[in-house]
Amino acid sequence: MSIFNSMQINASGLTLERFKLDTISTNIANVNTTRTEDGEGPYIKQEVEFEENLKRVSSAFDNDSSVMSAGVRITGVATDEENVRFVYEPEHPDANEEGYVGYPNVDMADEMINMMTAIRTYDANVTAINSSKDMLKRALEIGRQ
Repeated sequence: MSIFNSMQINASGLTLERFKLDTISTNIANVNTTRTEDGEGPYIKQEVEFEENLKRVSSAFDNDSSVMSAGVRITGVATDEENVRFVYEPEHPDANEEGYVGYPNVDMADEMINMMTAIRTYDANVTAINSSKDMLKRALEIGRQ
């Protein structure tokens, strides 16, 4: 196990949380978008999908191999087409034949909670990286004495 593994794991967490924040920001920016670029109805909420990134490592002393965590990786962005709101507004330019307008399924309260969670997780990863750097510095100082 390398001394930099913890930093690599936390760096993958930073990347994930930044991508989550970008996705949340896009959801918030489109909270009232009733027509997408392709004209196919309202904006659909997006959510980041991710999983643990596992890697196989071999031992230098014997031929034994094991699986070790290498952080997280983004597997995709899912769309949630459930709960699209339809509001009766016959004068709206995006209204259908019955006079209903489809509004995005983005809930501002949920998005704000997701944003605060992502920010706090990002901060936790930054703190962990800084702690790892401090430990490495102190280990180098021990060797200097």
